[in-house]
Amino acid sequence: MGYKETAALWKSSLDEKDPLYEQLLAVTDDKELEDRFYKDLSFGTAGLRGKIGVGTNRMNRFTVGRAAQGIADHIVKAGEEACKRGVVIAHDPRHFSAEFSKMTAVILAVNGVKAYTFPSLRPTPQLAFMIRRLGTISGINITASHNPKEYNGFKAYWEDGCQVSSKVADAMTECINAVDYFIGIKGLKEFDADPTGLFDKYVNEGLITVLDESYDREYIDKVESLAIHEGDELDLSIPIVYTPLNGAGSIPFMTVMKDRGFTNVSIVEEQKDPDPDFTTVGYPNPEDPKAFKMSEILGKKTGAKLLMATDPDADRFAIELLMDNGEYLPLNGNQTGYILAGYILDGMKDAGTLPQNGAMVKSIVTSTMSAVMAESYGVKMYESLTGFKNICGLIPFLESRNEKYLFGYEESVGYAACPDIRDKDGISAGMLVAEAAAYYEKKEGKSLWHVLQDLYEKYGFYAEDEPNLVLEGIEGSERIGRMMEHIRNCPPEEFAGIKVKKVIDYKDGSEDINFPYNKIPKTNALRFFLEGEDTWFAIRPSGTEPKIKFYFYTRQSTREEALSVNAKIKASVMEIIEAVK
Repeated sequence: MGYKETAALWKSSLDEKDPLYEQLLAVTDDKELEDRFYKDLSFGTAGLRGKIGVGTNRMNRFTVGRAAQGIADHIVKAGEEACKRGVVIAHDPRHFSAEFSKMTAVILAVNGVKAYTFPSLRPTPQLAFMIRRLGTISGINITASHNPKEYNGFKAYWEDGCQVSSKVADAMTECINAVDYFIGIKGLKEFDADPTGLFDKYVNEGLITVLDESYDREYIDKVESLAIHEGDELDLSIPIVYTPLNGAGSIPFMTVMKDRGFTNVSIVEEQKDPDPDFTTVGYPNPEDPKAFKMSEILGKKTGAKLLMATDPDADRFAIELLMDNGEYLPLNGNQTGYILAGYILDGMKDAGTLPQNGAMVKSIVTSTMSAVMAESYGVKMYESLTGFKNICGLIPFLESRNEKYLFGYEESVGYAACPDIRDKDGISAGMLVAEAAAYYEKKEGKSLWHVLQDLYEKYGFYAEDEPNLVLEGIEGSERIGRMMEHIRNCPPEEFAGIKVKKVIDYKDGSEDINFPYNKIPKTNALRFFLEGEDTWFAIRPSGTEPKIKFYFYTRQSTREEALSVNAKIKASVMEIIEAVK
């Protein structure tokens, strides 16, 4: 069935009073109609993510309801015990997140699957923690993470507390694809007629449980248990500014900071409370320095030495540091990872708690400097595919080898320091960075900027750059495919005059370059290793956004030289890629 026929089917199936029907009538541009209906919004290992609106390629109550019904069918197939264990559901502050969350709980309940919900928005890492805490078979989070306001998403988790593996996602997808949008979603019509009444009905019957505040406290206690230094070891008066970017981080993060005794933490008031339009920030991604504009203004008023931000679902985390010239410098995700890895390793070593069998995990597109750091402490650094379903997904593997997971991270400002919170966690990362800043200030009189320079001096002068190209719509997706095909099939022998010595193509999977017994699953990514020390770059399409991503790294005799070499390699690669039309 073509996109016009699919759109016509939706038009004939929707009630004329439905807002989605009115939206569909308003679509007069053929390209827009095609983009909305040319495919189903794909359910992958990151679940669903897309723009909100009418269409099979959009987030709406039919596409979300279809996913919820498919997951319910998958759980019902697993048996009565799986249904009793149930699913815990959370949501972020976006448009329709609360409604989709409540609807998902009702659809599960109609199918006889137990559902747990929160009374309001909660951070993604709290959801990940609660899956194993409650012993549920699955978890669902209604969130589009750091995407613009036009987006929403549906993340699925499994009983290990991680986002679903490819194997589980494939089984869920089979069930989802079998569901008809208009007659296959159990309870949707009844929910549309009386959402509150139907939700309350299943609460009264015990099929839906709304979790109380004691479960929030359990998550916060788990975060605070990660502390490395306490009390007199810290300068708790260090001035800090934090922004939750109008998301879910405000209450848990400020609670943690108060519990830990920090006395000089300021929050950006305009960005403290939930706002689905992200009015004061626009693009709510802390990886983008523009998101720190209001934090910098407040930082200069308060004399803050450290600015911190989490994204709307509080899983991503980024920082800016006060420089000697009085300006703030944004750190990339790799640099914040160096600081966190160094602080954890050094702190454990000083305390005598660094295990002989310690292990850390980074993604295949994350800087190798952290591997050098880990090795110097006798800690193994493993590699995984991008995403914390892969990074934290290695925790059971490490446990089976009697190795102790200490930290995992990736360059896209995601950090996981707790084996019981199996997703990236901006709340715990923020606590540990604040603690590190307070510790180094008190112990050595150094800012985190100077700590970072010390790390470069000790482990090598690395440069990191992670640009991307945003190419939206069908044409953009097809062009990204052509770019990957070109560089894969016609790989140059050198870039910027530096010869290629090795290429890893992950299309069929690959052995881990450091640990050959840890096989990397297949993915659409390429990694080019060039002559020189730790000089390489990687290319991959994003799995959740209309982007093709690039990662450039090198190690040189000075930081300035490293930045220069990296820039030349990037220019060479981008010239080749952008020539592909």
